[in-house]
Amino acid sequence: MQKITPFLWFNNNAEEAVMLYTSVFKNSQVHHISRYGKNGPGPEGMLISASFELEGQQFIALNGGPDYPFTPAVSLFVDCKTQEEVDELWERLSEGGSKERCGWLKDRFGLSWQIIPSLLGQLMQDEDPARAQKVMEAMLKMTKIDTRVLMEAYHS
Repeated sequence: MQKITPFLWFNNNAEEAVMLYTSVFKNSQVHHISRYGKNGPGPEGMLISASFELEGQQFIALNGGPDYPFTPAVSLFVDCKTQEEVDELWERLSEGGSKERCGWLKDRFGLSWQIIPSLLGQLMQDEDPARAQKVMEAMLKMTKIDTRVLMEAYHS
């Protein structure tokens, strides 16, 4: 196990979340699932916790109940190599959730994600501050990040 592992508290839908996340990301797997037994505090067979991996990152999911919902104060940042990857992840993760500004979305479980093309960071670090500023201004007008629009702003 890695030294630091994000631990995600779900409102009794952790199994559904783990199955969604491992279906969305190509390099992913479920490592272990713990379930309630016959005399447990939850329904027999219900997931207690699961350890899983997305693109080499380990996570733990817990069915903790409604006491601690997710907030955008913590989000998962996804570095996307292509616009196609941005488009696919954007649609799949936002289904049943909400699409926010500047590449942020909430999935149907309330977990916030940032779906960001690598190109954005590259353009924002340009030596020419005026170019970087144009890219920033273009990005601030977007919901889903569009690399074509970023490049147009960069070259304007």
